[in-house]
Amino acid sequence: MRQRKTSACLRPLLCVGLLLTANPAGNVAGATLGDNVNTTNDVTKQSNQSYQSLDDILQYISEDWTNLRRSLTDCATYEDIKIEGERALYLPADAEAPAGLEQDLEPCKVRVLRLPAKISEQEAGNILPHGLLYLPDPYVVPGGQFNEMYGWDSYFIIRGLLRDNHRDIAKAIVENFFYEIEHYGGVLNANRTYYLGRSQPPFLSSMILAVYEADKAAGQADPAWLAKAYGFAVRDHDQWTRAPHLAGDTGLSRYFDEGNGPVPEIMGDPSDYYRGAAHYFLVHEGEEGMHLVKVDAQHPEDSLLGPKYEVRLCDPGATQTQGGECGPADRAALSAEFYKGDRSMRESGFDVTFRFGPYGAETHHFAPVCLNSLLYKTEKDLEQMSLMLGRKEDAQKWAQQAAERRERIEKYFWDAAKGLYFDYDFTRRQRSSYDYATTFYPLWAGIATEEQARAVDRNLHLFEQPGGIVMSLYNSQAQWDFPYGWAPIQLLAVEGLRRYGYSADANRITEKFLSMVLKNFRTDHTIREKYDVVTRSSETHIVAGYAKNVTGFGWTNGVFLVLLRESPPEMTERLKKE
Repeated sequence: MRQRKTSACLRPLLCVGLLLTANPAGNVAGATLGDNVNTTNDVTKQSNQSYQSLDDILQYISEDWTNLRRSLTDCATYEDIKIEGERALYLPADAEAPAGLEQDLEPCKVRVLRLPAKISEQEAGNILPHGLLYLPDPYVVPGGQFNEMYGWDSYFIIRGLLRDNHRDIAKAIVENFFYEIEHYGGVLNANRTYYLGRSQPPFLSSMILAVYEADKAAGQADPAWLAKAYGFAVRDHDQWTRAPHLAGDTGLSRYFDEGNGPVPEIMGDPSDYYRGAAHYFLVHEGEEGMHLVKVDAQHPEDSLLGPKYEVRLCDPGATQTQGGECGPADRAALSAEFYKGDRSMRESGFDVTFRFGPYGAETHHFAPVCLNSLLYKTEKDLEQMSLMLGRKEDAQKWAQQAAERRERIEKYFWDAAKGLYFDYDFTRRQRSSYDYATTFYPLWAGIATEEQARAVDRNLHLFEQPGGIVMSLYNSQAQWDFPYGWAPIQLLAVEGLRRYGYSADANRITEKFLSMVLKNFRTDHTIREKYDVVTRSSETHIVAGYAKNVTGFGWTNGVFLVLLRESPPEMTERLKKE
């Protein structure tokens, strides 16, 4: 390896030495952010809408469910600004086309195509032209560029829909997930062709029970539907508990995308994102690090995935015009292992964070706290459904599986000295030290002991900020790290704390988050997907990953409603007076 007393340059980045190291990792909380500010994108004002009071934001959310609703006959359903090209709708190879579908879609200028009868998991996301995957029922999308039905978003959307008395479309969304399992092989990241072969965090059993309990409360419990739903929930669980989703010999599970190489769905030119990642690894690891592969006799250019970059090492202080100060140029590409980690990070839903290594490049090497907490919750839900359906043997089986997973979660994730849960790198056989807000998942799922919950609550101050729970303590300049907070994590943390009796802390976090969303609603006239919980602002400064702070926004709408309805009356009165 060459001596690293020189500076690194990656072309075509037009970099000089270290001057373009614009995305440093590992900065502690409070470090200076970059300049990629996004404050006003995609704001669509609703007619006759005021933007001042708590009642105003509730009216906005009520109307926004209609704006975010999609169905086959709505031409807005087929828009996809993440990619270029003609619009296409794909039907499963084994499904009948609805009568008159092509005629109905003529005004939308959408081609109706069929998926191949057989397609490997590795090639599933490479179908061209990219297009929407058929779903039979209406659904609700997050908003902005996310104009399709997403896996984990939908749980938080459904919670909000049920709070707003929209049981029919909440149930329709769940039915669409059954259709995905039956015809596309599992719950998808979202219903686009380029998401085939990738799922998202498993909330299906939680969605099923939420809808069933809402129907039951309305006097319309349907045991036959629950029995059908149980079968699909079992199939969803199974995909996470077999290869390639197994985390080594831990008995736990991991995120893993079946595809290879760059993903196509990154806004703009995906190679720009990957160029930034390559530059990061060149600067921090050198051109012979584990995440870059140099073109040579053992690695010919046509054997490497993704774009190739010209790289050279330059003397400190050399400028672009001082070519003589730099060594000979090499060509390099990001490694296949990097792309596997990058894709698996996107299955986790936490894209982008440096929690699983810079740019999430080692996601597939970890058993994550979040995923295994959700699988424990799934197993407990399946136990509950089995009992409701009179299947006692099934219930015993699920209880045993949940108990075994709980033991492994304590063994691999719980750090008694720190009083927090951490992910586990099963390739290095060591627990991560990356403080992350998924430490609240075991409380939400009911995994933690009373002592463990008390320890997590004592460490709440590490994550608590003026606007609620921050994702991490590290400013990687990625959107799923410091200083950002997201609605789903607020809900899971608050409900987890409340489950163990820490209602005062749960209420305080709730009020911080709701008042921040309301404050920004008054100025932005919309609701965002994420917030800077340190400054209580919707302004974002993001370098690693897409910089937009998307409006809408499905899961923030849903979480706002749920947290508000779970709050004590005096908090609601204070919010009304703000």
